Amino acid sequence: MHILRHALCWAAVLAASIAADARAQVIEYESNGQKYQTSTRKGLTVIATHLPNHVAGFGLIQVTISNGSQMYWTVKPESFSYVRADTATAALPADQVVDLLLEHASHGDVVKLVASYESALYAIPNVHSTNGYEQRRQNALSYGMPTKFKAAATASAIALGQTRLQPGQSTDGAVFIPLGHDVKLLTGGRIVFHCEGETFEFNPD
Repeated sequence: MHILRHALCWAAVLAASIAADARAQVIEYESNGQKYQTSTRKGLTVIATHLPNHVAGFGLIQVTISNGSQMYWTVKPESFSYVRADTATAALPADQVVDLLLEHASHGDVVKLVASYESALYAIPNVHSTNGYEQRRQNALSYGMPTKFKAAATASAIALGQTRLQPGQSTDGAVFIPLGHDVKLLTGGRIVFHCEGETFEFNPD
């Protein structure tokens, strides 16, 4: 019985250690005054940071995702959520974001969004997306486009879309979290991302 209790004790210690290791996988760092968190599961690395500007009732999170594994990962913006003590608010799909910004956001809003997004993206060392903002921006924008549609096109380049990442590929984009009438800032919670059965839980703000 003593041996059994000893074995159970060590099993509990090992389980606690594994749980602690899982939480410790979130690494925080700063670059150019911007705070980032990064987490890796099965070779998929996700870097997340809050963007300072809020647009048309959305809180914004910039994410960069790199597939260092040998499997395919399907990334969806709606698989991101912002979790507070009693609520979880999911991000919207990219097409809904573009429709809402086309209806509600001004060109000035999008200009501010672009400035804060590019500042956050280019502050990440040694990150070069194979299917990210730069490629989408070049595809979305065209000369002679009316200002309102250009704003929506820019937003579509920034918004993270559904992407199937092959081994070695990467992407980036902003996820748009609805703030609601009684919530003005994206604070007091943590970012959670579900992908292919894996859960990425970042540290609370």
